[in-house]
Amino acid sequence: MKLSELLAGHDHEVLLGDTETRITGGACFDAHRVSSGSLFIAVPGHREGGLELVGPALARGAVAVLVDRAVPDAVWASAEGVCVVRVADTRKAAAVVTSRYYGEPGRAMDMVAVTGTNGKTSVSYMVESLLRIAAGARAGVIGTAGSRIGDELIPMPRSVLTTPESPDFQYLLGCMRDREVSTVVLEATSMGLLTHRIDRAFLDVGIFTNLTQDHLDDHGTMENYRDAKLRLFQGLCRRAVVNADDPVGAGIRAMMPGAVSTYALDAEADYRATDLSMNALGTRFTLHHAGRKYPAAIPVPGRFSVANALAAVAACHLLGHDLTGLVTALDRMPAVPGRFERFETPRGTSVIVDYAHSPDSLDKVLTAIRDFATGRVVTVFGCGGDRDVTKRAKMGEIAGTHSDLCVLTSDNPRSEDPEAILDQIAPGLAASGTRFERFADRREAIAFALDAAGRDDIVLVAGRGSEPYQTVGEQLLPFSDMATARELAAAQA
Repeated sequence: MKLSELLAGHDHEVLLGDTETRITGGACFDAHRVSSGSLFIAVPGHREGGLELVGPALARGAVAVLVDRAVPDAVWASAEGVCVVRVADTRKAAAVVTSRYYGEPGRAMDMVAVTGTNGKTSVSYMVESLLRIAAGARAGVIGTAGSRIGDELIPMPRSVLTTPESPDFQYLLGCMRDREVSTVVLEATSMGLLTHRIDRAFLDVGIFTNLTQDHLDDHGTMENYRDAKLRLFQGLCRRAVVNADDPVGAGIRAMMPGAVSTYALDAEADYRATDLSMNALGTRFTLHHAGRKYPAAIPVPGRFSVANALAAVAACHLLGHDLTGLVTALDRMPAVPGRFERFETPRGTSVIVDYAHSPDSLDKVLTAIRDFATGRVVTVFGCGGDRDVTKRAKMGEIAGTHSDLCVLTSDNPRSEDPEAILDQIAPGLAASGTRFERFADRREAIAFALDAAGRDDIVLVAGRGSEPYQTVGEQLLPFSDMATARELAAAQA
């Protein structure tokens, strides 16, 4: 397509060259991923992009550059024959340009976005599973565990985010449309929303799960974090599914009058669950909607899991799928990788791997475990480096309050000293009065927990879920909590 077609109707100023230039190699923020015929979008502060890397992008074949500020004179020397266009905000423009380049693929599919502190991955997996089981639909998922159609992953660079930058996001939507996907469900992170990554997705349903403390390293205050989440409901989606048990939900209903459906366990709502009964294998409940009752069951224990299931059912129902069929499909859903994923060791110890990495999510997972535990609860956990430090002692106290033994260890330390992170968690654990041990090495920590646990005990390995790598400094080291726990447990036999 011509650059003029991609920018039509969007305010811009041509600094150099001709917007009749044809873009044949896609668009990207990362200079090292530029190919011949590409549009390079110079996003300020982007680790692999920005004005500093216009030169390398041109050397790799970029035929046009989008900027939102003055270009250093040194760049012009290598820009012969290149079109350079200035816009007010390169991220906003990128959403428009890349959506058009791929033919606005969001318009061709049902689009569902899930936001909230906790539950995004679980709800997105549940929506995909319900559509496949109840309606035989072909659905795509974009989120923490990558992008896939059914069980088939779409290969993307390892650096691609949970909510991909708009060039990657629109490329993925184009792939899914071309492979006859009928519905796409994606995780909309607070930073993804704040930086316009899913603008021009043409979302049919936006889901809000909850708001609790997390990501204050990015947003500074809970108010800023909340406002970033709320962007989803300020013109990006046509309808919303909102957790009425969370006070933020009332604000969303005011933003989208007449377009919000609610779900809840405690408050009055359009989709409500009562009569919860749980054991180690799952939860039974009654789903209420429009004056009717539906017996339901899910293969995951915990109130939070029921809330996630209600959100998924409500979204699918809004898309036009039969409610009875959706409820019937609930107990046939497969486990979500790294979310309350469990196995039993040869010793008779139950091991649960869960992504819980915020105070609220850790509290909910441990509360659910306590509801069915018959033996001791041993919790292995840590906190991520280069992230909100104010939650560390809180998570220590929560883990200690709900556990009989805690094993403190590294999560993804990133650039921080692992021992320093453990030092910040330890006061919270000490305040709980629960015994704890500490091993900076995560494998050693899991091994200790398994050795300390016996028959009928439960070992929770929290914080990383299905992540296949541990980030230590600049390195991505292969490490799976589930694979490590299974290997160590087998060695005990």
